[in-house]
Amino acid sequence: MGSADIVPGVSGGTIALITGIYGHLIEAISNIKFGFLKPLIHGDIRGFWNVLLDEIDFKFFIPLILGIGVAFLTLAKVVTYCMDVHTALTFSFFLGLILASAVILFKKIEKISIKHIIFAVIGLILTYIFVSLNPISGNHSLIVLFLSGMIAICAMILPGISGSFLLLLLGQYEYMLTALHELHFSEIIVFVVGAVIGILGFSKILNYLLKNHEEVTMAFLIGVMLGSLKVPAVEIVNSVSLNFAGLLPCIIVAIIGFVLIIVLETRFDYIE
Repeated sequence: MGSADIVPGVSGGTIALITGIYGHLIEAISNIKFGFLKPLIHGDIRGFWNVLLDEIDFKFFIPLILGIGVAFLTLAKVVTYCMDVHTALTFSFFLGLILASAVILFKKIEKISIKHIIFAVIGLILTYIFVSLNPISGNHSLIVLFLSGMIAICAMILPGISGSFLLLLLGQYEYMLTALHELHFSEIIVFVVGAVIGILGFSKILNYLLKNHEEVTMAFLIGVMLGSLKVPAVEIVNSVSLNFAGLLPCIIVAIIGFVLIIVLETRFDYIE
């Protein structure tokens, strides 16, 4: 998830879907209600720990957050190198991942209805418009970084919508990559605090939708994924010759990415 979230146009939420942890992730985040603060304020340390352990799934969060953090710190340079030096092949692989994820979601809808099609089209149109926007110029004050973290994290946990691309639109993407490379802790901490606050609120909305309107939500997310395909497609078209020799390696890599996801999906338990 951390590696995917580094790349503009690819979502960590897509990887969570692929590996079958998406439902668990959203529910675990939405269960955090900060009820453990009440006994802490009253000096009840035992009550604090009991409520804390009840609200927060540490067995799930600790390895997940460590994995994302390690990816951010170690793979940022690798991913950006691949994007710069092997642009077409890298984005072809991502295109295969996203397309396969949309197919997996489609298989989970038992019966296609007009309502599903309408929501899928809405998701596709909104996402296509979103990824077609031009980046804006912004300052890099701590309050702007805080708000950027709050906004971008909402996209990062939505399959098909890239939080990194949203940071790019907000004019903060390269600045935050530099902050990660050079370990500017004040900027990183402020950004992370904003992200934590944003994800706690947004996860509750997602959890409600998945529990009460799962198939409609899935249909919308399929549209979101298909709309987001414009990002890797544009990068590929701009990086290779549009002939058989130029496109064949891209097609092969995209197929590898597609097959990899389909195989992975059979190895993991999906959202229940």
